[in-house]
Amino acid sequence: MRTMLCGRCKLLSHGNMITAVGGNGGYSGGKQFVTAEELREKLSHLRHEKALIVKLVDIVDFNGSFLARIRDLAGANPIILVITKIDLLAKGTDLNCVGDWVVEATMKKKLNVLSVHLTSSKSLVGITGVVSEIQKEKKGRDTYILGSANVGKSAFINAVLKMLSYKDPVAAAARKYKPIQSAVPGTTLGPIQIDAFLGGGKLFDTPGVHLHHRQAAVVHSEDLPALAPRSRLRGQSFPNPHMNLDNSLAEQIRSNGLIGFSIFWGGLVRIDIIKVLPQTRLTFYGPKALPLHVVPTEKADEFYQKEVGILLTPPTGKHKEDNWTGLEVKRELQLKYDNVKSPACDVAISGLGWISVEPFNLSLKSSELSEVEEGGEIDLIVHVPKPVEIFLRPPLPVGTAGGEWYQYRDLTEEEQELRPKWYF
Repeated sequence: MRTMLCGRCKLLSHGNMITAVGGNGGYSGGKQFVTAEELREKLSHLRHEKALIVKLVDIVDFNGSFLARIRDLAGANPIILVITKIDLLAKGTDLNCVGDWVVEATMKKKLNVLSVHLTSSKSLVGITGVVSEIQKEKKGRDTYILGSANVGKSAFINAVLKMLSYKDPVAAAARKYKPIQSAVPGTTLGPIQIDAFLGGGKLFDTPGVHLHHRQAAVVHSEDLPALAPRSRLRGQSFPNPHMNLDNSLAEQIRSNGLIGFSIFWGGLVRIDIIKVLPQTRLTFYGPKALPLHVVPTEKADEFYQKEVGILLTPPTGKHKEDNWTGLEVKRELQLKYDNVKSPACDVAISGLGWISVEPFNLSLKSSELSEVEEGGEIDLIVHVPKPVEIFLRPPLPVGTAGGEWYQYRDLTEEEQELRPKWYF
């Protein structure tokens, strides 16, 4: 028998933007999502009940989707950390390096978790391990899936139900009522109870939390699909041998690097390069729908006013007319290389992706390498819409090169015992 869907779910499953229902879901300028405060109120009972928490984080937007203060919701309940969309990472990425990076980042955030799982709901990588961990740790308790909007909760639950259904007839029956998957934030309107376990305990899908500091909070509904990567990430680097610039600008960058230039990432991010050595490039990881444009910084303001909504999209032209306020937030960053053979850091843009600040052309003379190591200071100014957040973090080791430069931290025996393990 074919699955029967209501009109709203049918449209959502085909990627349509739907107006809000009863104050929640759909999209209306970012005003009618489930906020972090509302979800805390809806799930306040969790602090006083015994439950297993499965927290989802999007690897492409690790910092922006991390859901701070998760303990306010979970109380002392155990947490399994699941990293989603791992299939989007660049080809050749060493998942052991990524797993270690995630554990280090999680420990710095002082979040104590049972384990870390790198997963893809599309290819089912890591799903078996998560299912085993849930079955081991739930001990008759209810299991709650938590995460920010569009982190992939519904897709994850569908993958979990598929894996459970091979051995559990209850899960097999639950697949008939699996959650609708959609690229539209707010698809899930409220907590959904799913009978997924033969041995007791329910599985709960919860609404994605709308975080005000992500790009989805500032763009028009028509631009939301442009923020979601659909295929494996391939970093776009500047400078590069194939720069689409006029000859004079290209020659200037080849000779002196990016100093004095500004790079626009669609109409949502602008980076002014104030100080940097010629042997530095910026590599952008995020949705392919956002084009890169390079202009001299002295012309950047004029270029943005002229081209936003035209060359620089998103925002679209329609949103430009709907009170688009531009790139109001400006943050000055001062960076330095710790190691000439690895990126200085990542500049992560909440709700979009990240920019790797990295050395290139390492076939330099020893004197030039010494210059990079001793004086490799980098000054950038990053512009984003208000209230989008900018995060500085250790570089995420992606691609073949990431596995070559990534260094594991030396751990004491006590640290090794306390540290959560990662799986994929």
